[in-house]
Amino acid sequence: MMLDPWFAAALVVGYVFGSIPFGLLLTRLAGLGDIRAIGSGNIGATNVLRTGRKDLALATLILDSGKAGFACLLFTYIANPTAGLIAGGAAFFGHCFPVWLKFKGGKGVATFLGVLLAAHFPVGALTCFVWLGMALMLRMSSLSALTAALAAPVLAYAFAREDVAILALFLAALLYWRHQENIGRILKGEEPKIGAKKT
Repeated sequence: MMLDPWFAAALVVGYVFGSIPFGLLLTRLAGLGDIRAIGSGNIGATNVLRTGRKDLALATLILDSGKAGFACLLFTYIANPTAGLIAGGAAFFGHCFPVWLKFKGGKGVATFLGVLLAAHFPVGALTCFVWLGMALMLRMSSLSALTAALAAPVLAYAFAREDVAILALFLAALLYWRHQENIGRILKGEEPKIGAKKT
């Protein structure tokens, strides 16, 4: 069986969209230097928040989520739902391993949520509620993300198509792998709270 010709395009375009390091670009434009030199060294919204700029952190969260969601919706519209899922998954991979930054990118939480929101909005929204609930209770971004990632494949299996559940499971596994250091700090009780600045 021949592969859909849209799949290759979805992989490439999704990866390119996902690899745009909005957190790094926004903090540099704001005159804050290289975000990778502070806090966790990550380019995502949680580390941007450690600069004290809540506006930039929110913008980073929206843009990192939006780039994955846009890739997914674009290829769903111009091709088919499977190509959309591939584009969204490629965007997640691009965010985590951007070629422009020597494949050292973010943890992928916002892009993970963006893909789910675009692929199946109710599942994405429920996953966001899980993250938000955990964040409000524990004020620990990484643990909130890990809990949401664990819930996402279950929610997708219950409420969405099988292919959405498979993608959610694959991305959740990658997200856990990207959070190995965080998991270690959580187990030691050393994981910083949301908004904590570098000392």
